[in-house]
Amino acid sequence: MKLFAKRSLVIVITTFTVAVVNAQVKNIAYYISKAPFTMPQVTAPTFADKTFSITDYGAVADDKTLNTAAFAKAIEACTNAGGGKVLVPAGTWITGPIELKSNVDLHLEKGALVQFTSDHKQYPMIKLGGGNNISPQPPLYAYKATNIALTGQGIFDGAGDTWRPVKKSKAPAEVWQALPKTGVISSDGKIWWPSGEAMAGEVVVDRLKDNTNATPDDYITARDFLRPYMLQLISCENILIDGVALRNSPKFVLYPNKCTNLIISNATIFNDWWAQNGDGMDISACKNVVVYKTTVSAGDDGICMKSSNYKDSTPQLQNIIVAGCTVLRAHGGFVIGSNTDGQMKNIYVADCKFIGSDIGVRVKSNYGRGGLVTNVYVDNITMSAIPEEAILFTTDYEDVVAGKSAKGVSATDKAPEFANFHFSNIRCTQANTAISIKGLPDVPAHDIYFDNVDITAKNGFSSTDAKNIFLNNVLINGDKPEFSTKRTSNVVLDGKVIVK
Repeated sequence: MKLFAKRSLVIVITTFTVAVVNAQVKNIAYYISKAPFTMPQVTAPTFADKTFSITDYGAVADDKTLNTAAFAKAIEACTNAGGGKVLVPAGTWITGPIELKSNVDLHLEKGALVQFTSDHKQYPMIKLGGGNNISPQPPLYAYKATNIALTGQGIFDGAGDTWRPVKKSKAPAEVWQALPKTGVISSDGKIWWPSGEAMAGEVVVDRLKDNTNATPDDYITARDFLRPYMLQLISCENILIDGVALRNSPKFVLYPNKCTNLIISNATIFNDWWAQNGDGMDISACKNVVVYKTTVSAGDDGICMKSSNYKDSTPQLQNIIVAGCTVLRAHGGFVIGSNTDGQMKNIYVADCKFIGSDIGVRVKSNYGRGGLVTNVYVDNITMSAIPEEAILFTTDYEDVVAGKSAKGVSATDKAPEFANFHFSNIRCTQANTAISIKGLPDVPAHDIYFDNVDITAKNGFSSTDAKNIFLNNVLINGDKPEFSTKRTSNVVLDGKVIVK
């Protein structure tokens, strides 16, 4: 069975929508007001009118001086004085990790490059967020800080290429051949590691994982294997990331965790597309977040939502707006999961472009890490050059650490449930598969709505273990625009039940 739509109606609606939209200023306040749920106001932090230049604290932009102490002194002086702006002038500033403190705006002038050192010994092993998770200190890090910002037109470079393993199957031939000879290649020839310690680090981590008395020092030989996130914020409030470029991360570029009131705007986030675990941003267990006019190109997921169970029955991730963003190379343009066991609700994605991401909208989880994800609204999305699915729901996702075989997950106490998703005004000019939905036999995906959807794809629509799917003005063009269902009930096309 093929899906057909009243194309003229789609065109009329789209034209009318564009005309209305163009008459309005689509700023952050606009999207908060248009959110299809009650979205709390999210305002940018303000700072005292005081400036602390890192040059006044000994920083030197000579491409060789390590400026870690100068950054720390400037930030400490700023926060102790009640807050203000820590200024990074134009130039290249080599540094070790930077810890952000309350009431500080770390501002990069145009032409400023903060280059994090490739000397991994400068990144001490720490317990992140005061917990038991031991990691090298992230290049940019904050814990329980309030009113913090990264602003300006400069660049942060995380020296990630000195940390990340590279899969031969993923990297272009010229990149593989140019990898430093100081690294080591796995015995099967499939993975390049930046050091012998990086390749051997997994053994160290496995040996220590059940040792509750292990200290950060015990993990030093696994530092290269563990590699930090580039910008990690834990339990922080009132955060602004505006204008800056964040690139070349050891792992995820931007990873806020358990944060509240966060604005990411006009930023550029970049990892090479072969970067292992090189996600652009992972918003994890956060509340009241706006991602606005930000461009992402990444080696893994582009803009991703995560939520793990912190022993609280309320959704750990909620009230999220992603608007006016562009995602280029990535495993998914907008992504949910795979960790959803902390539950999610109230997510609004609007006016975004996904160009060349493997999948457009990717919703993924599996047994053992799943929970309820509900009230998700995806509107006015343009996609092109999508090699896989334009829209994908999957409940059998497995992530695989570099050099490690996939292992099945047998836990059934954390089953993913995808419910109340709304897709409207979606246009994709090229994909392999239009829409694929896969729930679970005991927890089907349900209450999924598609309105005014136009997708050109080789393959059409399929669903397994789903119910209550509503298709209105859905058009799939392609060689095989099939419509197939398995263990799926109550599918309604343009008001008519086509699967009972």
